[in-house]
Amino acid sequence: MEEEKKRYSDEELEEFRQIILDKLAVNRRDYEAYMDQLTRRNDNGADDTAPTYHQLEEGSEALSKETLMNMAVRTQKFIKGLEQALVRIDNKTYGICRETGKLIPKERLRLVPHATLSVEAKNARDKRK
Repeated sequence: MEEEKKRYSDEELEEFRQIILDKLAVNRRDYEAYMDQLTRRNDNGADDTAPTYHQLEEGSEALSKETLMNMAVRTQKFIKGLEQALVRIDNKTYGICRETGKLIPKERLRLVPHATLSVEAKNARDKRK
């Protein structure tokens, strides 16, 4: 009987590192774009020339800012998860389910590279909630 694999090989970890680095680059760029829009870093400063009595536009702008802020927060959380995954790669603990101790399937890690739970462990956790 073949012994169950305890961790991913260094070559496999490097494959995951590259996936994570690619996702980090994209998400850091997105985060900066959200923050630019929220802080109006690229604005030409023409707000004071617009009419002040457009409540509908103001409501729409507030909703857009709220949406942008939610997207920025979500992206920042994703970036943090990816950075933590890189630490787990360095520690050679990447891809090990923190509840079962078994390897998370490669397919899941390629789709959700910051995952710390197998699908089974996540589903069991969700059922308990």
